[in-house]
Amino acid sequence: MNWLLVIAGAMIGAPLRYLTDRAVQSRHDSLFPWGTFTVNIFGCLILGLITGAAAAGAASSETQLLLGTGLCGALTTYSTFSYETLRLAEDGARFYAAVNVLASTAVGLGAAFTGAALARALWG
Repeated sequence: MNWLLVIAGAMIGAPLRYLTDRAVQSRHDSLFPWGTFTVNIFGCLILGLITGAAAAGAASSETQLLLGTGLCGALTTYSTFSYETLRLAEDGARFYAAVNVLASTAVGLGAAFTGAALARALWG
C-alpha cells in the first residue's frame, strides 16, 4: 500500500505546484521563470528536511513516501525547468537561460543542504 502514500502526497503536491507557480509568476514581469524556480527550491528544501529527519530517525519510511516521493515529486518539476530553459535560449534570452540553470542548481543544492542541516539541528 506504499503507492497510496505516494498518490496522496502527489495529490497535494501537483495542485500546490500549479497554484504557487501561477501566484509567483503573476507578480513578476520578467522572462525569468520565477514560479518554477520557487517551487523547485522549496521542494529541495522540503526534501532535504525529510531526508535529514529520516537519517536522524525522526521520519518513517511512510513519511518519506508521502512527503518526499509523493509531495516533492509532484511539487518539483524538472521537465518544466528544462522546457523553460530551452524556450529562453531559443527566444534569444541566453543570459536568463544560463542564470536559470546555474541558480536552480546552486540554490537547489543549497536548499537541500539547508533542510538536512535543519533536520540535524532539530533531531540529530
